[in-house]
Amino acid sequence: MEYRIIGCGNPDRGDDAAGLLVARRLREMGIDALDQSGEGLELMESWRGHDAVAVIDAVVTGAPPGTVTVWDAVEQPQIDEVFRCSTHHFGIGEAVMLASVLNRMPRRLLIYGIEGRQFDAGSAPSCEVNSAVESLARQLASKSNSE
Repeated sequence: MEYRIIGCGNPDRGDDAAGLLVARRLREMGIDALDQSGEGLELMESWRGHDAVAVIDAVVTGAPPGTVTVWDAVEQPQIDEVFRCSTHHFGIGEAVMLASVLNRMPRRLLIYGIEGRQFDAGSAPSCEVNSAVESLARQLASKSNSE
């Protein structure tokens, strides 16, 4: 099964870089991972032709910073309001719903949300998010190597 990993975010807005940082760390480990801004149509295009996909992005749910939550978007295509706080009008949540309606979902789509706390322009990612990035990158690398 071909596995696609997509990290989303904005590198200049603190914890919003979480998904991009996971993708970068995976590439350092020799694992193929893409960077995306989180625009829904780009995401759908990025996962086209892949059976298994992991998308990583920052979220705000009220959980402690650095908490990683996983959603199975095939089992639950109606993603909670978590991804509706995106700066994009058509983001991850909308991409999942549209892909589900159009029958363009991969057979497996896991969305990893890393809880952020600081999103100011020009700020650095928080220590909690940096720690979660490293942990999640190791987890995904292990999973990718076993598939």
